[in-house]
Amino acid sequence: MTEHRDARQLGVCDPGQEPLARWLAERGYPAYRLRQIQTELYLRRVASWSDMQSLPKALRAELADAFALFTSRVVAQRTSADRTQKLLLELWDGARIECVLLPGRRRWSICISTQVGCAMGCVFCASGLQGVQRNLSSTEIVEQMAHLQRLLGVEERFSHIVVMGMGEPLANLDQLLPALDFARRDESFGIGTRRITISTVGLPAAIRRLARHTHHYHLAVSLHAPTDALRNELVPVNARIGLGPLLEAADEYFDVSGRRLTYEYVLLGGVNDQPVHARQLARLLRGRPALLNVIPYNPVQGLGYRTPDPLVLAQFRELLEAGGVQVQFRQKKGDTIDAACGQLRRAAGSG
Repeated sequence: MTEHRDARQLGVCDPGQEPLARWLAERGYPAYRLRQIQTELYLRRVASWSDMQSLPKALRAELADAFALFTSRVVAQRTSADRTQKLLLELWDGARIECVLLPGRRRWSICISTQVGCAMGCVFCASGLQGVQRNLSSTEIVEQMAHLQRLLGVEERFSHIVVMGMGEPLANLDQLLPALDFARRDESFGIGTRRITISTVGLPAAIRRLARHTHHYHLAVSLHAPTDALRNELVPVNARIGLGPLLEAADEYFDVSGRRLTYEYVLLGGVNDQPVHARQLARLLRGRPALLNVIPYNPVQGLGYRTPDPLVLAQFRELLEAGGVQVQFRQKKGDTIDAACGQLRRAAGSG
């Protein structure tokens, strides 16, 4: 059983490591004890303080009184036939979030959340149906990585991080950036900058702030519509932003970072999947060094949207390619285990 905190305890997965390092120093423990704890937690993936055999027994007892290995706990786990695994985590205050382990040909990727719920209001998404409750802390973001890593064998590690779970990542940069910077460290997960992608509906000021960050992660912008009129309906926050300012900020991110952007486009049957939409989208992206990632809709119970027919998907792709757009169609994963953002949380009665 994984140790779980109450409201008085500190979580050991704090990216800055200051509370734990200070606690050890105040008690006269050498600095290498912090490295040992990190090795036990992130590499050996122990389930409790008592399992940390590299630490003295007395220190393990002291740590168990002061810190929890995790401030969150797994309350539901689902696995699909394609080996996609989704976790529903309950946080120390009872709020619930989701994270996903995704298989690839020769790699594992993880998808993590940044908020409890979401304030962006995308009409086809389960995450924001009841709005946003709060931002996640850096510790809660790192803990998702640790929980997902523990689903793999000791010799296996995930190699890519996608910040595309519940919430709008750019609305929580203060907590997200320290967590991602920590994930890059060899003593934690050792994930290279080029293997981290942040997905956003597009907040221009936050995109520019991200461009000023020391490390330039891949940026994926969720478009979902080729015109402001349609995007205002599907992504209500666009009414305050507009496609023009969003694309301008995205172009600036490319200029500063040199990272080719990805644009995400969820295809909704009969809504944004018609030939006119494909042609408009091609004109919008023409000349931009970008990859368009088209995602056939994963239906959400209670929402009236559907996956487009295969022939519609094929025609949409042909028109985009004819318009000079580099495009890939994402293969659906985990659709039998409520893997779309917010679905498992809703199914478990958490919104």
